[in-house]
Parts: sequence; structure tokens; C-alpha cells
Amino acid sequence: MSQAQKANTAADKTVADTAAEGTRVTIALDTPIVRGEQRIDEIVLRKPSAGELRGVNLADVLQMQTDALIKLIPRLSQPSLTEHEARQMDPADLVQCGSDIAGFLLSKRARGETA
Repeated sequence: MSQAQKANTAADKTVADTAAEGTRVTIALDTPIVRGEQRIDEIVLRKPSAGELRGVNLADVLQMQTDALIKLIPRLSQPSLTEHEARQMDPADLVQCGSDIAGFLLSKRARGETA
């Protein structure tokens, strides 16, 4: 196995471990975001820290209010989207992002998981 393959395997394992912990989710976009010549077909959202939720009403996030999501998506996405790009997202993609972000805010008990 080459060094590049080993590095890719290690990176894949790290991403899988992180996803298993429920701190990251990959979203395949129905409508890609075009940034110049770059085409973004998927984004990774990570679980926010308390500080990244500042200035956002948590009830609005849990109710998937558009303004709250547009403010949070740039803070949590990789590649990092701008607010303008979040505002231009396909509604289906915005709802998917909102659902996943709201899921990050639920406790394990609320998600039905055991500790």
C-alpha cells in the first residue's frame, strides 16, 4: 500500500470515527453551489460549539427558521459557505442542512441513543 493510500485510509477512518460520534454529517447537495469555476456538490456540517451559536435563537434553529440557518451554515460548513451562498441554496438542501443542524442540538436521550 502506497503512502498516499495509507494517508487516505487514515483520513477516511478519522472521518468515519467522527461521524460515528455524531459530530459531522456529509450532505450531497441536490443543486450544486457554483463558486467561480469551483462546483460544490457536497458539504460537511460539523456539530457547533456553544460559542458558534451566539446571536442565534436556538428555538429558531430547532424550528428550522431560514434566517437562523443562513446564519449558522457558514459557521459550520466545509467548505465554508458564505451567507450569500447559503441564501441561494436549493430549498431542499437548506431543509436537509437544517434538519442535520437541529439534530446536533438534541441530547442523546432525545435522539433515543443510550450513553
